[in-house]
Amino acid sequence: MPKQIILAAHFPGVNNQTVWSDPESGSQIDFASFVHLARTAERGKFDFFFLAEGLRLREQHGQIYDLDVVGRPDSLTVLAALAAVTSRLGLAGTMNATFREPYELARQLATLDHLSAGRAGWNVVTSSDAFTGENFRRGGFLDHGLRYERAAEFVRVARRLWDSWPAGAVLGDQLTGRFVREPDPGAFAHHGEQFDIAGHFTVPRSPQGHPVVIQAGDSPQGREFAAAEADAIFSRHGTLEAGQAFYADVKSRLVRYGRSPDDLKIIPGVTFVLGDTDAEAQERARHIRRQQVSPQTAIRLLEQVWNRDLSGYDPDGPLPAEDPDVSDRSVIAGRTRMHADPVDTARKWRELAEAKGLGIRELVIEVTGRQSFIGSPERVAGELDHFVQSDAADGFILVPHLTPGGLDEFVDRVVPLLQERGVFRTEYTTTTLRGHLGLGPPRAGRVTPGHVDAAGAAAGAGRPAVPA
Repeated sequence: MPKQIILAAHFPGVNNQTVWSDPESGSQIDFASFVHLARTAERGKFDFFFLAEGLRLREQHGQIYDLDVVGRPDSLTVLAALAAVTSRLGLAGTMNATFREPYELARQLATLDHLSAGRAGWNVVTSSDAFTGENFRRGGFLDHGLRYERAAEFVRVARRLWDSWPAGAVLGDQLTGRFVREPDPGAFAHHGEQFDIAGHFTVPRSPQGHPVVIQAGDSPQGREFAAAEADAIFSRHGTLEAGQAFYADVKSRLVRYGRSPDDLKIIPGVTFVLGDTDAEAQERARHIRRQQVSPQTAIRLLEQVWNRDLSGYDPDGPLPAEDPDVSDRSVIAGRTRMHADPVDTARKWRELAEAKGLGIRELVIEVTGRQSFIGSPERVAGELDHFVQSDAADGFILVPHLTPGGLDEFVDRVVPLLQERGVFRTEYTTTTLRGHLGLGPPRAGRVTPGHVDAAGAAAGAGRPAVPA
């Protein structure tokens, strides 16, 4: 029997993939935009809807980055509102483990899981960015090396809180008005390196037991964190071979934590462009890439590698002859540097530009494109299926280039072909996100109320049953 494909829809917010100039481009703030994309994904029987998060407006040369002026709404608020206008679609959002506290976020996610009847997901991200930290009491004190240590403990504490209520426990009897005192629902205590908390969790056990935990990261630390704590990992790899290598590496780490390969789903973020023919799709893709990378955007993206003011350069001219500035001074703030060795990156880009006769804009278009599936609906359906059956992924988070209607064509033209192949559902057969993804019960079992966890060693010890 072929593997079933996981499909998720990424709301295309403030990024370089969104085409802002297209007449069909809509609002990034209007709730109607979120509703349109979510309902389209649910009509296509997708597993979940995915929202990114931005905790501070990015800057370049001390000015607000152009794409951020549309604003960045709070993910949890949007997802809670979407719970009321969808019925089966999973609702996953990115929430930072560096600047939040476990009790607060665990309570919010458990609430979302109740409001949605078991469809909540949490994409765990970290940050040691002092620029973003200025918005928070914590500031920028967290050392880069501690970010995953804090995140791992954060997830363990959240699981402890979600497990602090036994299944079916309530605070009071509605008929008699008497409070339940045994067992003691919601009692918890955790004393660790990052968190020292104790009290009572206020939200009874949610329909999934735990919201689905997703992790985004490709570093060795990120892969190990996903193998230990996550239900899914959000990756990005440009070729079948790279995807297979990542898939094999991450899946091989699971055994160290007593987990099987099916316990962690690998779901890369990808783009797609459709046409009636492959040639038409390729031409359309070229047009879209030129819309995504305007002359101004090309210079801004180049500055992020060179770490210099390049505003005087011709976007259609050659790359700078000087090497990138590798000092600690940065022209960007609120954005991670994407290249570990900018000087080597510049060398490779010069070689590519010379070999193909590319100016700055054309080069940036070529080197910044994400993994894309381009072609007729038949070709795209076939390639998506091939990636999954070849163990390069378990599914995909689709990032359309238009808000909010960019997913419509995929649902109308590609999903039916995947269904015909027998690799994607024709109807929902489960009610929770955990059920959609084919995941077993949550990693951590319920810990006796009041138990003190000094090192989090009990994480993953038990696996209580939860409904699918």
